[in-house]
Amino acid sequence: MRKTLFSLCSLFVIIVSCSSVKIVDKPIVFDEQRTELSLDYLRTRYNLEKSEPAIEPQMIVVHWTAIPTLEESFEAFKDPLLPNTRPDITSAGALNVSAHFLVDQDGTIYRLMPETTMSRHVIGLNHCSIGIENVGGTVETPLTRKQLRSNIKLVKYLKEKYPEIEYLIGHLEYTRFEGHPLWLEVDDSYRTEKTDPGVDFIDTMRMETSDFNWNPLPPKSQ
Repeated sequence: MRKTLFSLCSLFVIIVSCSSVKIVDKPIVFDEQRTELSLDYLRTRYNLEKSEPAIEPQMIVVHWTAIPTLEESFEAFKDPLLPNTRPDITSAGALNVSAHFLVDQDGTIYRLMPETTMSRHVIGLNHCSIGIENVGGTVETPLTRKQLRSNIKLVKYLKEKYPEIEYLIGHLEYTRFEGHPLWLEVDDSYRTEKTDPGVDFIDTMRMETSDFNWNPLPPKSQ
């Protein structure tokens, strides 16, 4: 059996401080089942044959959960199998959705899984992207200034750690990469419409991290 990517028996919360960002490790279940489901996703969606579900990050994708609390958001990602509440994406595989990071409304940053392991969070680009989820995003629970500040700090940390990251995008912008060399989704009909994390939120993030000279997004299709 492969070594699991996180110890499922860990009883400790680890705080990491780097480049003024604090990260709390809160691992989702990443056992043999999730490993196999991840490898299957890479194979069937992207035609990538791998022995481990590893990625080389070239992009950061920012999301919102549209779920009001941290614990409910975490529960949505925790288990390996996609729940039957997601019929819109079930056809693309049984692997549950997740993200590498989850930012609570108070700005606390939680790491759910290693940054160089594939997470299912964005169609076509999971093989090369780090996902950041933000708790909330609804009218009742909008994203907060504290979340915005933490996202900016986290992006700076990630870019310094992985200089090869060239793009910072919101989930609502993912289809602009159709036809781009990074886009690997094999099914031309498999798309979902997204609005997260909001235009203002992602535009502000790019503006506040513009020193990194992000690559421009591909133009919108006509």
